This record gives sequence, structure tokens and C-alpha cells, in this order.
Amino acid sequence: MPFVDLNADMGESFGAWKMGDDEALLNIVTSANIACGGHAGDADVMAATMTLADQNGVGIGAHPGFMDIAGFGRNRMNVPRGTLQNQIRYQVAASVGMARSVGAKVRHIKLHGAISNMSSEDEQMAYDLYEAALSVDPNLIVMVLAATAQQRAVKRLGCTWAGEIFADRAYNDDATLVDRSLPGAVIHDAELAGKRMVDMVQAGAIITESGKHIPTQIDTICLHGDTAEAVQIAGSVRDTLKQAGIELRCF
Repeated sequence: MPFVDLNADMGESFGAWKMGDDEALLNIVTSANIACGGHAGDADVMAATMTLADQNGVGIGAHPGFMDIAGFGRNRMNVPRGTLQNQIRYQVAASVGMARSVGAKVRHIKLHGAISNMSSEDEQMAYDLYEAALSVDPNLIVMVLAATAQQRAVKRLGCTWAGEIFADRAYNDDATLVDRSLPGAVIHDAELAGKRMVDMVQAGAIITESGKHIPTQIDTICLHGDTAEAVQIAGSVRDTLKQAGIELRCF
């Protein structure tokens, strides 16, 4: 029986400001990418989210981004490469340390937002940032945007990696994500999200907006936690995959 992991970005609340329904998502997903203070999250949110994920048997990942709380890490920024590497180390180290303090373990790393989109286009940037993360913990599994420069970077590094596709985002013909500012970039229809994930997993390929098939390794499906329909989309994807005979388990 084929299997796939379901992951969601979470732990993105900050102080009194709440983002997403992490508790509901942790009953659906098999992996959680938990913000570590760069684009979102704080010490209390990180500790609480990691504790709950561990209690639910959900794999924990560090989810670093640009140091851009106000922009939620979605603004493209020009940061010197050495500084950017240290910011990744800083966030991953916070994640690894906090997990250890609550009796859990960080299994993987996944870049967030603009820093992820930029490194999906720039192989050297991806290589440098993953190398920085692995300098903190060389055993981390690197979650990459499948069939992009990120995948080429991890193959160069020779590290363990997992290929990711998105349930609620449209694709360009080069396997990058359609820019959020464009119409149709974010999918809000839960039923459509579930069907397209079954189609892609069964095809072993990303299916783009134009209908092009890009064959790739699919280990995990991302379910965003910060949209109004997040829990509904997550439930639809889970149920549709199960109905198609695809098992859900942590990569």
C-alpha cells in the first residue's frame, strides 16, 4: 500500500496574537513544522506546540524563516549570506533545545515562506541554508519543495531528505509555487484540494496549473495552518487519501 506523510506549519501564534487551530490540526497531520521565532512564534508557543505534538505522536520539525515577525516571513529580503546562515542556526538551535527540554525531538527542518520560495529558485542559497541547519544537527531530515533547486541542493549535500508537495497551492511549470499575489495561487476548496492530492500521489508527479506533469518523489503533503479553511482542507485531504487506499504515516 502506498503511503504519504501529512505536514502542517504551526506554532505561529505570538504573545496574545493567535494564528491557526494547531490543536485540531494535530489530530490530523503526521508531521508538524513549528515556528522557531523568526517569522512567527515565541518561547511559550514553541514549548506548548511541541509538547502537544509529542503527545499526539506527531513528528516535530523546525520551521525557520526570515527574521520578519511583522511580515510573517513572506517578504523577500536581501540579507548577507553569512548572517542568513547564522539566523537559520539560531532558529534551529532554539527548536532543537526547546524540544529536548519538553522530552521531545526535532526530526526535520522545513524553510518558511519567502526564504523557502527564494531557495527553491536558487540552488546555492538552498545549499548554504541547509548546510547551516545541519551544522546544528546533522541528523535532521531536510524537507524540500519537490523538483526544485532545493532538491538539487540536498542531493549535493548527500543528506537525508523528504520531497514535499502542497495541497492548497497552485504550481508553475518549473515546480515552483504560483505567487500568492496572483489569482488562484491559494486553493480554498477543500474537496478540490483532496482530489488533486490523490491525483498527484497516484501519478508520482506534481500537476501544474497548465496540466503539465513533473515526475518527482512525493514523501509529504503540506497543509497550511494559517488559512480560514485549514482544518477543513486537512480533513478532506486525509479522508480522500484514505479512501484511495493511500496510508498516512510519518515519513
